[in-house]
Amino acid sequence: MRLLHTSDWHLGRSFHGVGMLDAQRAFVDQLVAAVERDSVDVVLIAGDVYDRALPGVDVVHLLDDALVRLTATGAKVFLTSGNHDSAIRLGFASRLLERGGVHLRTRVEDLDHPLLLPLGTDAAGKEAVLALYGIPWLEPRLVAEQLGADTASHFEVTRAATALVREDISRRAASARVHPVVLAHTFASGGISSDSERDLSIGGVGAVPLDLFNGFSYTALGHLHGRQKLSDSVRYSGSPLAYSFSESTHQKGAWLVDVGPDGVTSVAEVLWEAPRSLAVLRGTLEDLLAEPGHAWAEAAYCQITLTDAQRPARAMERLRARFPDTLVLAFDPQGAAAASQATYSSRLAGAPDDLALCCGFLEHVRGRDADQAEKAALAAALENVRLLEASR
Repeated sequence: MRLLHTSDWHLGRSFHGVGMLDAQRAFVDQLVAAVERDSVDVVLIAGDVYDRALPGVDVVHLLDDALVRLTATGAKVFLTSGNHDSAIRLGFASRLLERGGVHLRTRVEDLDHPLLLPLGTDAAGKEAVLALYGIPWLEPRLVAEQLGADTASHFEVTRAATALVREDISRRAASARVHPVVLAHTFASGGISSDSERDLSIGGVGAVPLDLFNGFSYTALGHLHGRQKLSDSVRYSGSPLAYSFSESTHQKGAWLVDVGPDGVTSVAEVLWEAPRSLAVLRGTLEDLLAEPGHAWAEAAYCQITLTDAQRPARAMERLRARFPDTLVLAFDPQGAAAASQATYSSRLAGAPDDLALCCGFLEHVRGRDADQAEKAALAAALENVRLLEASR
């Protein structure tokens, strides 16, 4: 049996104001092609299918199209809900969808209701079965009592959920050799986070230890956006697309997991082609505009930090002349650390006159000294005020 471990599709998400629906459609095309090419039996989606609890109509249509195309290949789809999904809405019509090969696990009541798939007989001649379990995003305050957890913490509710799974495995082990594969949307200790995951500290969320997943043949994790291996049997597939500039060095992909009658036989990477590169650039404006080594970034989405001692005029306009898709512009002036130690009031305390005071304020709010034309305009305005006051 061949499984493809994916997660964190975040359908409907934007990237710094740029819509990503076309890029997500392209990912679905790659996914369907990989399922056909690699003869995948089950596509796993470990939560955060949508980016919002109330996705737009076009986003729902995209998921509908993806599920239809995936099941048309002959593969089944097994998915759980994540913290971005509405478990109730995503789980709607789950019993009906199951008839079409789409198996949803979004409710606590279904934690110990696996999808069972025959694997033949093992080396000892015993019938083997693949058991797919789904642990959706568990909000501790909402499910702790239902799960009988000692406290409303992520560790306790996840421990209670995995205990239910183990109890079910034990019951089934009497009649067959069970190879459990568990999907869980959570933050497991040892995972490396990136900026585009929502803050897990809200609601008392914390990391759960890896030993909660001991004994499972494979644990397909979702939530963190970087594809990574926490142990031989516990992995994050990561998101299929980059959703923050902190993911600029990620190689997006998934895990192809082969399971036979005697257990997991191999885990291999599957890579997704990125629709656009991400560039994180830093330097002075003139250096960035002139550096030939940055030519590749002209077609990329760019995050640029300018280090000019003074903030250049029309910085974004000039940058976009070379890097048209500059989405984030930040400033980190050289020598700013020493200047920032003094307060605004102390820096202007020694201003010799009103013109110096006005120019100092202008420099403070925009990071650049007033030029001659601006100084002349300020001087004229101050003179008009002086004449007006003298005439009263």
